[in-house]
Amino acid sequence: MKLPASAFTTTDWSSITPTIHPGDTGHAEWRMIELGDIRIRQVTYSPNYLADHWCDRGHILFVLHGSLVSELNDGRTFTLKAGMSYHVSDFGDSAHRSSTLEGATLFIVD
Repeated sequence: MKLPASAFTTTDWSSITPTIHPGDTGHAEWRMIELGDIRIRQVTYSPNYLADHWCDRGHILFVLHGSLVSELNDGRTFTLKAGMSYHVSDFGDSAHRSSTLEGATLFIVD
């Protein structure tokens, strides 16, 4: 990842208007900034959220609050709690989707 040239910048995430993304169940609320082709997001999953798609985009994800289950398309599942992270590549067989019973707030760079 190479960030484009920019000045030192701070972000007040509460000032960014969220967009709502429905899941198969529940919804995701995204607050996002973009730097070139890089997205930086604070994402909040509602309780009982299940993604409506399999994602094959690479991410660096950090759980700020709550917990989530990341399911890989090969059937493996990983439970992440607050303070945990994962990273996954754009390359290879890495399709994944998220779900949560209690809800979760994440910080994601992709």
